[in-house]
Amino acid sequence: MEKKLHTETLCIQAGYSPENGQPRQIPIIQSTTFKYATSEEMGKLFDLEASGYFYSRLQNPTCDMVAAKIAALEGGTAAMLTGSGQAANFYAMFNIASCGDHIVASSAIYGGTFNLIAVTMKRMGIDVTFVDPDCTEEELNAAFRANTKLVFGETIANPALTVLDIEKFAKVAHSHGVPLIIDNTFATPVNCRPFEWGADIVTHSTTKYMDGHGVAVGGCIVDSGKFDWTKYPDKFPGLCTPDDSYHGVTYTERFGLAGAFITKCTVQLMRDLGSIQSPQSAFYLNLGLESLPFRMKQHCANAQAIAEFLQENPKVAWVKYCGLKGDKYYELARKYMPNGSCGVISFGLKGGRQAAEVFMKHLKLGAIETHVADSRTCCLHPASATHRQMTDEQLDAAGVGADLIRLSCGLENAEDLIADLKQAIEQV
Repeated sequence: MEKKLHTETLCIQAGYSPENGQPRQIPIIQSTTFKYATSEEMGKLFDLEASGYFYSRLQNPTCDMVAAKIAALEGGTAAMLTGSGQAANFYAMFNIASCGDHIVASSAIYGGTFNLIAVTMKRMGIDVTFVDPDCTEEELNAAFRANTKLVFGETIANPALTVLDIEKFAKVAHSHGVPLIIDNTFATPVNCRPFEWGADIVTHSTTKYMDGHGVAVGGCIVDSGKFDWTKYPDKFPGLCTPDDSYHGVTYTERFGLAGAFITKCTVQLMRDLGSIQSPQSAFYLNLGLESLPFRMKQHCANAQAIAEFLQENPKVAWVKYCGLKGDKYYELARKYMPNGSCGVISFGLKGGRQAAEVFMKHLKLGAIETHVADSRTCCLHPASATHRQMTDEQLDAAGVGADLIRLSCGLENAEDLIADLKQAIEQV
């Protein structure tokens, strides 16, 4: 049996193996179209009888190489890149849920994804029931309906920083014959591999830690290849019955469990909706992936040191970071992410909203940005920026209190970051 490669090795080697005389680095295939000698050869691609490329809106070699690397990192069988993390989440869900269907989702997820499911997908006729991520199995079971097609959650929620009990959600999802989709953006496959805990499909905003340098927006979907769609042909007809738009191909029959989900997602959704990632962006993403394991260690080490500093500061009212002993999610984090979680911390100052605004004005190293998971430290006070239209009551209901400050710890020296935070807090 071939020895399983470590994460650090996969980040460098997976996805592309150059042959004699070929480029050592993944090449950027900056072309919209691909030439063929005969119409018959191209026709085989349109009939899904041969693999290859004809138009970069569907697939591009550079993107596929990078997707293959991420699939290897997650332990999946197939993957595809998308133009953003939002597109990845939408495609992953819309690939199996359509008008008249229902989704169960954790309520502690990124606000943009919450809105995608609760508002935009609802306009498409897809209903949703949001559940508390800390719900019991009985409460989770009660959320399901006959037309439920999937369960969705985040490994570490942004910005609530709740840690999802993946095994519990996977167990209940599977008991109802549906897959569990996990957004693994904050943990990355370096710190958590959801497939090993029962998840079926993983998504990423590659814009965050995977890129790590704030240069390219992107997303990715990875399939574990483990969920048996053929057990529930009536529930998943798109995968288990002939597709008239491709001459009656049945994806599970033609591509097996390992390839059916991603193939359908590519040849249907990417074909029709076109949220592609550019080859140039995929190239930048690959450069980020090569250093991901080493960067994650530093992000987590910085966040741990800073969270401990904040916890001891008398002007700090509260700190949320699952690496802190006593944190509500400390034990779950140790189970699913024993080597570290992420570099994002949430905290509040005792002076509330006003104190947060003063603190933000005096930061020097921490840049005020909507971004997170970057090599540079970023800081955001949602109540005065992204959520400024909401009242304090609405902010509390959304789990983003008026005092909440989100700090994304970068790769700078921890002592320098702590000194910057200390002087800014002293101004309060």
